Amino acid sequence: MKLSRPVSWFLLAFGVWSWFIWITFVKNLWQDGSGLAFDDAGDPTGYFWVHLLLAITSFLLGTGVGAVGFRGVRAWRHESRGESRSEPRNEPGDEHVVQRQRQG
Repeated sequence: MKLSRPVSWFLLAFGVWSWFIWITFVKNLWQDGSGLAFDDAGDPTGYFWVHLLLAITSFLLGTGVGAVGFRGVRAWRHESRGESRSEPRNEPGDEHVVQRQRQG
């Protein structure tokens, strides 16, 4: 499946946004002084664990969505340069591969 350029950028931006928002949330949760995240003894409460689990889930989903968007953006950039995925990529040191391709 090929993603459009705007959709690819949106997914990438969503992944970055998700990380930014949830990192900020976890910092605020960790520094909570209202008594919601930690009880009077300083032990984490159910509120803390539930919201930490939400943050971890959002990190993972944001990473996955952002990775799909990144791959879409990268594919559009390769296509705009005229590169094709069907063409073999030659890395430095692969001269023997290029010679075999020319011979064969």
